[in-house]
Amino acid sequence: MSASKFFKITITGGAGFIGSNLCEHFIAKGHQVVCLDNFATGHRHNLTAVINHPNFTLIEGDIRNLDDCRKAVQSADYVLHQAALGSVPRSINDPITSNEVNVSGFLNMLVAARDAQIKRFVYAASSSTYGDSEALPKVEHIIGKPLSPYAITKYVNELYADIFHKAYGLETIGLRYFNVFGRKQDPNGAYAAVIPKFVMQFMKHESPIINGDGNYSRDFTYIDNIVQINECAMLTQNPQALNTVFNAAYGDRTTLNDLVQHLKSALSEFDPSIAQVQVIHGPNRAGDIPHSLASIEKASTLLDYKPQFSLKDGVKEAVNWYWHNLK
Repeated sequence: MSASKFFKITITGGAGFIGSNLCEHFIAKGHQVVCLDNFATGHRHNLTAVINHPNFTLIEGDIRNLDDCRKAVQSADYVLHQAALGSVPRSINDPITSNEVNVSGFLNMLVAARDAQIKRFVYAASSSTYGDSEALPKVEHIIGKPLSPYAITKYVNELYADIFHKAYGLETIGLRYFNVFGRKQDPNGAYAAVIPKFVMQFMKHESPIINGDGNYSRDFTYIDNIVQINECAMLTQNPQALNTVFNAAYGDRTTLNDLVQHLKSALSEFDPSIAQVQVIHGPNRAGDIPHSLASIEKASTLLDYKPQFSLKDGVKEAVNWYWHNLK
């Protein structure tokens, strides 16, 4: 596809962590971007760089409202569906709202995209879909039973996307995100992700709490890798890449104990005393899987996905951003 061709792209959840990074990326490349967000978990300050750009449109609305979805996809070429209520613990505490947003909202977006004859619907799937499968690395065609309401909702998304292709001919690609981190990820709130939460605690010289002994491991994936794979999925001309799901990850795993050392090392460049801050170990968290590691062979082969940022490189970038923006 010609790099000089410009498109109209609808990004749901565009004021969120991943969505706002996608908005900035595609605006910078000359595309028109429509952001749909209800600001339940997204933030207006995430849109500061694009809000006044002539190619950017913000629609304050909710994916649970079909009319809002239809308005957002009007005359769009592509949809990048990021809107969701994330977090395993949140879904355990409130499964009904997670289902309303992640399943009913997803279905609304599929219907709106189908009726607007969108070229392709790329959506945020989740590594939580692997559930109780203990196989490592995770390969796309082998999953287990879900371990949380959140995981169920994200698996249902994949089933609905598959049906919308088979029944209506809508092109879909799902990206199973693995522990994404980086600039703009919210460090506050009850369901903050581990990296921004720990960074903020270390900057305040507070001891972060690790769930369990710290030997659980994750495939931590820097935001720029995720932006890249979304663009690959949106623009691919490979028919084999359509109507399937891909792991969106770096393809390496890091224990929480090692993660803490990387964070301390990066933060100590700004404040050497952070190296002395101790961590506290608490109980394991309900619904957590012990280890997560993605095979990215399928995405590499079919999407030409080549992640540029390792955990260590991503942590340096993220810490630098947090230090200068949230200190």
